[in-house]
Amino acid sequence: MALSDRVRQILSWYGSDNPGTRASLARLLNHGALAGTGKLVILPVDQGFEHGPARSFAPNAGGYDPDYHVQLAVDAGCNAYAAPLGFIEAVADRYAGEIPLILKLNNSDTLSKGHAPCSAITSTVEDALRLGCTAVGYTIYPGSAARNEQYQDFREITLEAKRKGLAVVLWAYPRGEGISKDGETAIDIVAYAAQISAQLGAHIIKVKPPKNHVEQVEARKVFEKYQIPTATLSERIRHVVQSAFNGKRVVIFSGGEAKGTDEVLAEVREIAAGGGFGAIMGRNAFQRPRPEALKLLSDVISIYRDA
Repeated sequence: MALSDRVRQILSWYGSDNPGTRASLARLLNHGALAGTGKLVILPVDQGFEHGPARSFAPNAGGYDPDYHVQLAVDAGCNAYAAPLGFIEAVADRYAGEIPLILKLNNSDTLSKGHAPCSAITSTVEDALRLGCTAVGYTIYPGSAARNEQYQDFREITLEAKRKGLAVVLWAYPRGEGISKDGETAIDIVAYAAQISAQLGAHIIKVKPPKNHVEQVEARKVFEKYQIPTATLSERIRHVVQSAFNGKRVVIFSGGEAKGTDEVLAEVREIAAGGGFGAIMGRNAFQRPRPEALKLLSDVISIYRDA
């Protein structure tokens, strides 16, 4: 497929990367129903590892089977499918080449409480190459007492992935003792996480939709002094995208906890209006019956295509 002007523009933002990595980015941007638009809708299924099987898959028992998820991503026209090592290994022999695969390299569980948020590295760049993946994914927790270790590990992963021609997707979820629960999705904190992610060298940055709350006292002074608009979600999205190198890094937004269809689509419309590059939507899709999931993903894709 020939590159559209929009995809060429996005690739121009990553001029320091080698041709292999830029080809991987192009593969992500040129696949599925949004091919050529510069927008992305990705299906991520790491929740079984992160939250446990019953919490993740009991609402739609088909989800216990790894094949269910990747086929859902294919049939919905998603740009890519992202999952930890086991789920990717279970399907890569049949789906590598049919849809871009993103190997999630680190994961955590909910079995231990009280420790600084930090995910274990559970697979490698070499695994991603072995399985025919287009990109690797990694999670950081800005604000965690373990954040420096995470940043350093990500530096090594990014260096290897880019050297070997893979794209890099970074999940950035602020949390830790210095951030309140409301602060995890505060506009200043989410924008800060996007900036950190861009500075760490991520090609694609995943953050949560920001709430109309400013967590840091010093940041609040700046927001007020320069009258940075935050009243609507689209305004807050615009600031987060601006914080990622003035929109020259691809920023996509999570679907978050399961919620009603109307609420999901209203949020997606605001994200699209604010210049968000797309969605990475897991539970809100795969926990629904398959026909409902396909309809929801189709509607989300249509919103981004028309934005």
